[in-house]
Amino acid sequence: MKDIKVFITSWCPHCKRALDWIDEVKEENPKYRDIKVEIIDEEKHPDISKQYDYYYVPTYYVGNSKVYEGGTTKDIVIQAFEEAAK
Repeated sequence: MKDIKVFITSWCPHCKRALDWIDEVKEENPKYRDIKVEIIDEEKHPDISKQYDYYYVPTYYVGNSKVYEGGTTKDIVIQAFEEAAK
């Protein structure tokens, strides 16, 4: 099982939806509940976000691999959790 990092900004509407879907997906599927999700606001933590290669938010990393960048859907959130659960 791997951790998920999600890079966001406070003003991004896609990020707000992604955060809601993360909570929803964890609630709906018990196998995802133990997966650690670290939310990193790139404006509050530029020192961390500069260590990763991405341009758009939200961006999902599973372990050290980028799995998705830019607008999001609930299915993309599920895919990130599936990748982390492997």
